[in-house]
Amino acid sequence: MKKSPAMHILIAIIIPIFIITTGMRVALSPLFFNLEYRLPNFPPDEYGFTLNDRLKWADFSIDFITGKIDADTYAAAQLADGQSLFNERELSHMIDVRELTLIMLWVWRALLFLIVIAFLPFMVNKQKEPPLKPLAVGAKITIAFIAAILIFLIINFNQLFTSFHQIFFEGDTWLFYHTDSLIRLFPIKFWQDLFIFIGAFSLLLSAGFIYLDKKVRNLS
Repeated sequence: MKKSPAMHILIAIIIPIFIITTGMRVALSPLFFNLEYRLPNFPPDEYGFTLNDRLKWADFSIDFITGKIDADTYAAAQLADGQSLFNERELSHMIDVRELTLIMLWVWRALLFLIVIAFLPFMVNKQKEPPLKPLAVGAKITIAFIAAILIFLIINFNQLFTSFHQIFFEGDTWLFYHTDSLIRLFPIKFWQDLFIFIGAFSLLLSAGFIYLDKKVRNLS
């Protein structure tokens, strides 16, 4: 079978982005925050949110940033005493997060579609050899990138967190008081563990791709 270098290069390029955005997509499911809030070392809220409160409002917030509920519904959320759950600054930031998240989800879907298209001929014709080598190359690039990020996270997470927000958000719109609901729901520990979760998931998925390539080559 004639190989297509252009297609192989394309696969190797898009695989790292696909793996990382897949990790982000999984992190947006209830799986992550249901585990996170139950960790024994997760800091309690000093201002009164219970575990159930955090689970409820975290799920509500994820539904908002993934487009399942609209901005008016999100803005109308109230605490038990009738106070608004989020202030104007928090709502403005979450709208920015929503826009960024929706872009990420569309990128993830587009990459998934491209990968399926690339592998479709090999799924239909079992005789043909699938382009697993560029898949493995992309996975190795991902491992190198994630390893660098995790090392930086260990050395100076605050700088990584700050740089991320400075790149994707304007000015200081992402800074809040400790009494604000967003900080009470998502303290710095949440974000540290989120980065680790996405990194660990990406490493496991990358290792799976590399193993698949190695196993297929050993069988051929």
